[in-house]
Amino acid sequence: MLLLRLIYESFSFAANSLTANKLRTILSLLGVTIGIFAIISVFTVIDSLEGFIRDSLNSLGSNMVYVQKMPWTPPEGETEYPFWKYQNRPVPTLEETEEVIRRAQTIDNAAFLFGFGRKVQYGSTTLDNAVIMATSGGLMDVWNLEIAQGRYFTDSEMRNGAPAAVIGHEIADQLFDGLDPVGRTIKIQGQKFNIIGVYTPMGQDAFGTSMDRYIHISVVKSYYMIDVRDRDRGQTICIKAKDNIDTDKFMAELEGIMRTIRRLKPMEENDFALNEVSIVANQFDQFFVVFNLAGAIIGGFSILVGGFGIANIMFVSVKERTKIIGIQKSLGAKRYFILLQFIFEAIVLSVIGGVIGLLLIYAGTIIVNQSTDFTIVLTTGNIINGLMISSVIGFLAGFMPARAAAKLDPVIAINSV
Repeated sequence: MLLLRLIYESFSFAANSLTANKLRTILSLLGVTIGIFAIISVFTVIDSLEGFIRDSLNSLGSNMVYVQKMPWTPPEGETEYPFWKYQNRPVPTLEETEEVIRRAQTIDNAAFLFGFGRKVQYGSTTLDNAVIMATSGGLMDVWNLEIAQGRYFTDSEMRNGAPAAVIGHEIADQLFDGLDPVGRTIKIQGQKFNIIGVYTPMGQDAFGTSMDRYIHISVVKSYYMIDVRDRDRGQTICIKAKDNIDTDKFMAELEGIMRTIRRLKPMEENDFALNEVSIVANQFDQFFVVFNLAGAIIGGFSILVGGFGIANIMFVSVKERTKIIGIQKSLGAKRYFILLQFIFEAIVLSVIGGVIGLLLIYAGTIIVNQSTDFTIVLTTGNIINGLMISSVIGFLAGFMPARAAAKLDPVIAINSV
């Protein structure tokens, strides 16, 4: 009952402070509001960005390895990227992909791919420099793609280089404007291709890539359109490991097979890169640690200013209610009662500022989500963090004024002017 009474009186005094001294209270709450808005909005944006990037990395496949000419990151223990070491490396080939599939015991599937830009035409509609993705069979399984309309390539179409294409939904919208693309014919570099399917919309990942914007054809057919011999056009072997396969065993087998295919001597360095998604994920982990720390520091200064504002209003409140404190003590109120009364009041005022700050963040997320393609989510965790931070700031800011109030002599307090 005592606790409920303290809470009730604290709310009452907080309400009186808000209504009796509107300008002073608003200015004091403004500091906490800005502080909570700054620190929680930073955390919210970082969490949303981190989720977006992790989803993009997961779309690449946690059990995937990309065999390429150059590594994605500098060598372990180094900060400089020595690109000159990789310039003269040979590019991966379709033949190497087939050899890896034939020899490896730990892989589930693999696909060879590269991309290039070409003019695409359907009737009078033209797309300049559309992205053509040429691949071997197996890409649908390796990347977990889905078909929304039509079908995927058959093995025969892939091996024989049939003039067939599966397109992304953005390409379908741009070329066919609502018409069913399946069965229609487009021209790429003057050659006719029959549309056999349309991919399910996937959206753009954090790296700016999307199957929605690609025209997918057989790599064998692409050899009649573009020269890829010893030319770096992003040739990549995408290799998907079997489920529950030890990563170290998978990587060791893959490295051994590639070294055998390339006929490298035991003391020679690899002339290929085995790029894992986990390597990039670790790089982003370090980035987000620094980003969160910077956000906490920036928001911390704003919160500190808000805390001083709450402390100021509480000292003024103690001064204004000195006679009331003296009367309460003369009637038997204990020190802890006075102490808790003012601490609760400071916490209530601070939490009100925190709630206003969270409401502003929520309104901001709605505006950003409706006006851009980037999705920002105010998570329950960040809401709880905002309320906890504002409560702690209220406690710290209210403790010294509350302690001063609790130590007042009742006789002197009653007779104060």
